[in-house]
Amino acid sequence: MAKSKWAPFPHPDKAYDYAGDRLAKAWKHLHAGDQEPFPDEKHVAKLLKSNVRLGKDTGKIAAQMQDAWRAFHRGDFQQAHDAGIALGALGASVAIKAGGIHAAYLLKSDKDKLARYASLAELAEDAIAVLPDEANSHYRRAFALGRYSQSLSVAQALAQGIAGKVKFSLDAALKLAPRHAEARTALGLYHAEIVGKVGGMLAKLTYGASAGEAEKQLEEALKLTPESPIAWIEFGNAQLLLRGDNGEDDAAAAFDKAARFKPRDAMERLDSEWAKAQLA
Repeated sequence: MAKSKWAPFPHPDKAYDYAGDRLAKAWKHLHAGDQEPFPDEKHVAKLLKSNVRLGKDTGKIAAQMQDAWRAFHRGDFQQAHDAGIALGALGASVAIKAGGIHAAYLLKSDKDKLARYASLAELAEDAIAVLPDEANSHYRRAFALGRYSQSLSVAQALAQGIAGKVKFSLDAALKLAPRHAEARTALGLYHAEIVGKVGGMLAKLTYGASAGEAEKQLEEALKLTPESPIAWIEFGNAQLLLRGDNGEDDAAAAFDKAARFKPRDAMERLDSEWAKAQLA
């Protein structure tokens, strides 16, 4: 990926700097949505035990993984992505999240977005092959493919069968981590997007998608992470997909909620700023 495509994070803030032990202390709140395990030596040793080709120096690898996540949280998305890539499958989660969030908010070209999401999906495929028991190996694939499909036309996305791949990966992630709020949000949006694109009857018959299941998954995500801007944003987006103009008031209320939380890191700041822009 060309360096010129990595626009800088526009809202740097000292509050997003999780140097030293601040990262471990804040980890539970920072990763309530994606249930990413804290990459300490114990967790790294567990991953290395399942695949010795990933490396041997648990202390060094743990430090590198933590630094990659620090870069992500403060908004150094390219640094986080590149550090993740350098770690192979062990760093796929941070690399995909950094590359994906950057693309969603800071990449302008649709062509560049498609290329970014396609490369991230390939990275997720590799992670699944090496670390199939990690929920985020599967979730990051769903995330990358979902974002990729949103950059295509409805006909293109359906023709490529992306919806089924996204659903398969989300189900796999939730089987491994039932409290994965971001996966539940994504699953709810999956149902909402299909209903919105093809209508309720065809959505149910062809894809097993329904408005009721969309609401159920999105509400469960909000229960798990009530202070997550993205959970409220996607809840609002779903109201528009499912109800059109009739959902505008509820969508605006959800966006307002997302805009009012104090961001805990660069990603949440971008989420919050997006929500504010919808209300302007």
